[in-house]
Amino acid sequence: MAAPKTYLEQTSSSNLEILSSIQVNDPEKSTCHVEPTLVINEFDYTQRAQWLRAAVLGANDGLVSVASLMMGIGAVKQDIKAMLLAGFAGLVAGACSMAIGEFVSVYTQRDVELAQMKRDHHQKRISQRGGHNMNEEEEVIEREALPSPAQAAVASALAFSVGGVVPLLGAAFITNHKVRLAVVVVVASMALVVFGVGGAVLGRTPVVKSTARVLVGGWMAMAITFGFIKLIGSGGLEM
Repeated sequence: MAAPKTYLEQTSSSNLEILSSIQVNDPEKSTCHVEPTLVINEFDYTQRAQWLRAAVLGANDGLVSVASLMMGIGAVKQDIKAMLLAGFAGLVAGACSMAIGEFVSVYTQRDVELAQMKRDHHQKRISQRGGHNMNEEEEVIEREALPSPAQAAVASALAFSVGGVVPLLGAAFITNHKVRLAVVVVVASMALVVFGVGGAVLGRTPVVKSTARVLVGGWMAMAITFGFIKLIGSGGLEM
């Protein structure tokens, strides 16, 4: 099935048909040579903003949350089982939380846009009495362009899971406690760099600045969690 033409494509096709009819019907101007104009449409990167934000935010949250949980437990417990269980619990809980939060947020946004769309259509029908009214096909196209809450929820949960599984895999086969903590930090840092560079390239933003922001934020989260839990554990709280 061919994709429906956009408003710009429909307008361009109409203009070309009018120009062709003028050239054929006017014998005096039929010999005139009309230079074709090449219009280059640059891609609007703001169209990527919503799904890019959800993907980068979900993967970054999963990575930082699970790695910080594992670092916090590792600050007071040397048992690998405790670290992995804490990380896995954080991954499952975080993925569910991201999915539910994204679903509610996007559904609210969709309701607001639908209400505004109905108001706009009502105003057009009032102002265009007897004129051209928006047909059902155009209304369907506008509704299909609205964000999908279910897709956003699934994408956020998957992105969180992809980020959260990285430190789990990195620490799963390391028996030495100190080496395990170091591996979690190194693996998480490498993944943060990849996420930062990927988001900057897709969004056409400064790579170094975006990557540094993501990396420093992840380091701060892991360091604060490790230090805070270490402080509580050394204060006499039995774990």
